[in-house]
Amino acid sequence: MQQILKLSGIMFIALFLSSCGYNSMVEKQEQVDKTWADVEAQYQRRADLVPNLVKTVKGSANFEQETLTAVIEARSDATSIKLSADDLTEENLAKFEAAQGKLTSSLSKLLVSVERYPDLKSTQAFQDLMIQLEGTENRITKARGDFNQAVGSYNAYIKKFPQVIYSGAMGFDKKAYFKAKEGTDTAPSVEF
Repeated sequence: MQQILKLSGIMFIALFLSSCGYNSMVEKQEQVDKTWADVEAQYQRRADLVPNLVKTVKGSANFEQETLTAVIEARSDATSIKLSADDLTEENLAKFEAAQGKLTSSLSKLLVSVERYPDLKSTQAFQDLMIQLEGTENRITKARGDFNQAVGSYNAYIKKFPQVIYSGAMGFDKKAYFKAKEGTDTAPSVEF
């Protein structure tokens, strides 16, 4: 009799887990993890391009060392923050984005200062790096969009009935989205 009860209990658990959406939650969580890895890969691509950009710019005589140092330090900061897919909270994403924003800002300053060096701008190596950097920024934007889409699908699924009853108990917690920085909703003013 005890064996029949155990077997019945195992069958009930198996039936419950097969119809509760557990497998779907696992698949959606894996999609979030994969798209996060894609985001990280694009940021890493950008970080890998920075040393080549710095070397190319250093080749130009009298280039501002302070600007190059800021880029190198920002790259170091950006690559030092590691964020796993399990830690995708709003706070952790904000820290990650702050470090990436510092790199973006220092690269922008570098590109503005490059305007004063027409010989540098005309070199093929510099032009190639700019094309790669622009492409990488576009890939980062696309990867963020894909990530937010995966997070949206995952978050909606774990909030739906009946998953909402047990998703938290099974370790399926809400994931954070990438969000725009404060002030990006206002267009920058350009003066000539």
